[in-house]
Amino acid sequence: MEMQIDLEQERKEILSAFRGLLRATKNRTRQDTNLIRKAFDVAVEAHKEMRRKSGEPYIYHPIAVARICAEEMGLGATAIACALLHDTVEDTHITLEDVEDLFGAKARRIIDGLTKIPEVFDENASIQAENFRKMLLTISDDLRVVLIKLADRLHNMRTLQSMRPDQQLKIASETKFLYAPLAHRLGLYSIKTELEDLAMMYTESEVYNMIQANLKSTKDVRNRFIRRFVNPVREALTKEGYNFDIKARTKSISSIWRKMQSKDLPFEEVFDLFAIRIILDVPMDMEKADCWRVYSIVTDFYQPSPDRLRDWISTPRANGYESLHTTVMSPQGKWVEVQIRTKRMDEIAEKGLAAHYRYKENSKDDSKFDRWISEIRELMENPDVNAMDFVDEFKMNLFHEEIYVFTPKGELRVLPTGSTILDFAYDIHSDIGNKCIGAKVNNRLVPLSYQLQNGDQVEIITSSKQKPHEEWLRIVGSARARNKIKSALNEQRKLIAQDGREILERKFKQHNIKFASENITVLERFYGFHSATELYFRIAKGKIDLSKLREIENVHGMLQLEKKVPTVQKDKHELDVYPKINKKEDTIIIGEDFMNIQYQMARCCNPIPGDKVFGFITISEGIKVHRNNCPNAEHLQSKMAYRCVKARWRSQDLIERVAAIRLIGIDDVGIVNKITEVISKEHNVNMRSISFETVDGLFEGKIKLLVYDTEHLEQLMRKFELVDGVKRVERWDTGEE
Repeated sequence: MEMQIDLEQERKEILSAFRGLLRATKNRTRQDTNLIRKAFDVAVEAHKEMRRKSGEPYIYHPIAVARICAEEMGLGATAIACALLHDTVEDTHITLEDVEDLFGAKARRIIDGLTKIPEVFDENASIQAENFRKMLLTISDDLRVVLIKLADRLHNMRTLQSMRPDQQLKIASETKFLYAPLAHRLGLYSIKTELEDLAMMYTESEVYNMIQANLKSTKDVRNRFIRRFVNPVREALTKEGYNFDIKARTKSISSIWRKMQSKDLPFEEVFDLFAIRIILDVPMDMEKADCWRVYSIVTDFYQPSPDRLRDWISTPRANGYESLHTTVMSPQGKWVEVQIRTKRMDEIAEKGLAAHYRYKENSKDDSKFDRWISEIRELMENPDVNAMDFVDEFKMNLFHEEIYVFTPKGELRVLPTGSTILDFAYDIHSDIGNKCIGAKVNNRLVPLSYQLQNGDQVEIITSSKQKPHEEWLRIVGSARARNKIKSALNEQRKLIAQDGREILERKFKQHNIKFASENITVLERFYGFHSATELYFRIAKGKIDLSKLREIENVHGMLQLEKKVPTVQKDKHELDVYPKINKKEDTIIIGEDFMNIQYQMARCCNPIPGDKVFGFITISEGIKVHRNNCPNAEHLQSKMAYRCVKARWRSQDLIERVAAIRLIGIDDVGIVNKITEVISKEHNVNMRSISFETVDGLFEGKIKLLVYDTEHLEQLMRKFELVDGVKRVERWDTGEE
């Protein structure tokens, strides 16, 4: 019977928690109340058998999350209802269809975004990364998913003490790595701070406790100091007739610790343990003027530090943060940070996005926010990024610092710190990025890799001949530009592959071979590629000797390696083959011609690209390539080692690399012209740089080129040797990576 009373008592407490939630929901209509009550009823019923680790009924958790959404984020009824329901689909019998039937399509979308991915796919992928990605995918649909997720995480962190220590560490680290920066980026500063502090309490508990104890013991002295500092300012503002509020905000434990680490200070020397915040209640059109007027009043009393003035009212941060910060000297010889802002700005700073939406109707400038959202959207839509890369790229995009640069017409652009000319070009438009060859910064010519500084004015220079290169990926600093370059490179590859396909079609016609997928597959296997695109790409780049098609005959419409060679000829062939090969020096590179000697894969072990292999010279069938761990390998390598030859696969990735050549010769009229002509005739060669020096009738030329491999380079060097006047051509080590 006692248990029954206990349950009754619990029911009362649950109802009272629910009433607390309703009280926290501001400006609600009757419709809102009904929606929230319906969500509450469904959630109570669904979770009725469940309890949390601490032993209390599970429903307390959704109520608490909903309350954070209402009270600390100021979200509306739909979000509150979804917060109440956020675990139902994952943990109870309720399905997404039920949610849609009861609460509509929008609620279904939000709940779907909040439901974790079942842990059944590839165990190498981080399930955490996948879930994080799934949640963020919904940013472009509905930001409330992310806000509810943050509220959920905040409540979990507040109640983390009932978890096992190993779980505490895992959840706290994840919070520090992903969720705190996300809250920062969405402008939810108070939530970000609390998440960081709570995470630190578990990951670095000793330091946390030490700082907490220090803050406590210095509290009274601090409060006395603040009172004396604020009094004259308070009087002056009252006299001026302002409607205002002054708060003193103590720095969070995690940011004190960051300061101690970065500046290598003991606790006693961290001077800005607190900041004074002056919050004005003024109409929107008076905001800027009044904030500066208050700045002027504060600096009448206290001397400001000229290099510590931050004006985020004229140029708000990318996440919408606006405020005027200055650091002033107090009579006691201490620096004090003073933040001046209006009530509207304060709400946006504390509640971030949620407040941003409330003021959206009458806000003149929403582009900064939308820019960030659109960057995330671009990141989402890129199919080539796996979850772990995505989280890394996303972390890059949570940049804490940003720089302000201007277009030639004076339009302001906000970019992450560390951005280069290329980032700026891609920020304007993909086409401008793809065609960018350099820029003028403050009227001075700079290369693509130039790092932009605050206040730079940038004019991009483009050329219709320019196209993106692999190495651009190393130059850019923003995730957005990196994604655009990756997709441009993929497009280029596809176009080149298209040419290769046409070349192959023509070749097939000459040999009367049907252009069918099974024949292409045989070719792919023969040359050792994973895909037709790769095969076509290599053909277009002139990397595949298609004269081999003669050795591959057409049997019943299928390409096969030729086998029927009269034995007499083979013996003669063998007599040629064997002496020709230097067993010590030569290596068969599979996928390339080997001294015009035929070689094929051994049937007994069917090697595939990537296996360690060797070649075996047979009596009558040319060379057979075996795997090193083939059942016959031991026998062949020990008993007939004299017939074994080294073999390796040609590397799969065809990537252009920088190579440098030095030319030495007799200085002659037009020699430079002849040399550059050789390069321009090579359709596969991109020149990076060229320089010539002449001393006493001798000339030395240094050329840097992008080539695919040494064979490619040697062909080119042979061509240079044929130029009149060139006496020596050699590789030149630039000393670069």
